[in-house]
Amino acid sequence: MMSKMLLLFSHELTQDQVKDAKATLNITEFVPLPPGLESLWKNIPSTKPSLSDDLEPVRKWMKERTDPGDYVLIQGDFGAVYLMVNFAFSVNLIPVYSTTEREVVEKPMPDSTVRSERVFRHRMFRRYERE
Repeated sequence: MMSKMLLLFSHELTQDQVKDAKATLNITEFVPLPPGLESLWKNIPSTKPSLSDDLEPVRKWMKERTDPGDYVLIQGDFGAVYLMVNFAFSVNLIPVYSTTEREVVEKPMPDSTVRSERVFRHRMFRRYERE
């Protein structure tokens, strides 16, 4: 069965992520957030006690762009992710996140300092689970 993946996160997919999604999840279409919603998702307010009302446009977009069984890649602000994962489950979508492996590369600098660089590599898409 061919599926689409909505992209509810703040970055561009890497080539490894695209390849993995196509191979393991049978994704045939990637649907990014439209610009207005992308800005909303990247700038979740840190001073509001509740995010539910702010996320209503995202819920509406998800309902309009999906069929049951489609995937939604959800990563970002913890509270917003929690709400959207629960929403995805409620409308029969499959919420996933990208697992990564981190490698730290240390480079000695001419001034005797050490510069640390973190490299993240995609490993797999993991489904969010419910108990």
